[in-house]
Amino acid sequence: MTTLSYPEPVTIPAGQGRAVTLRAGAGLRITDVDGGQVGDVFAYNRHDLTEHHSASHTRTHTERLFPALGQSFVTNRRRPILTYLADTSPGMHDMLIAACDPERYAAYGDLDHASCAENLCRALTELGYDAPPFIPQPINVFMRIPVAADDSLSWLAAATAPGDAITFRAEMDCLIVVSACPQDHNAINGAAPTPLALTILPSHTLPTEENHR
Repeated sequence: MTTLSYPEPVTIPAGQGRAVTLRAGAGLRITDVDGGQVGDVFAYNRHDLTEHHSASHTRTHTERLFPALGQSFVTNRRRPILTYLADTSPGMHDMLIAACDPERYAAYGDLDHASCAENLCRALTELGYDAPPFIPQPINVFMRIPVAADDSLSWLAAATAPGDAITFRAEMDCLIVVSACPQDHNAINGAAPTPLALTILPSHTLPTEENHR
């Protein structure tokens, strides 16, 4: 089985996904290279892929739709897996919307479209893992889905500028898959999907606190 650990930043081409492994205590910075791009983040316990980030357990844990800076995302076993450590973006992220998948694009009549669900499956199988039995709810970084007073949702373009970034700290040994979302049938990625970049940060370089700008 092959695992990936990048000593240098890696670019995720528009519409594609990449996997990285993190030791507990290390950080992962996800940078929106050109601005206006959503990323789907999937986080697994590196040693047991039946344990993964759970949006519903995280909302229960934090009592928020999305964690605040300094709070942790937890797994389906209610253990911290990532901490929301720093953010230079406007701080708009989502944990309500499912990963796009072939069925989503089939509903648009676009049968051969790339998807975040397929990007996750491809990244895991390329590492020698079995395809996941289901697709966990991702952490949708930079995704702007406001909830209105009547509980309706809006699909708005990501508000990030070029170079905006979010940083997580791993609270256990992690396998992370990030998909530069290929969605181009609604407004979330602006005019067209664009790349993201991943940077692994050694534990001694991580900030202790950084506020939204």
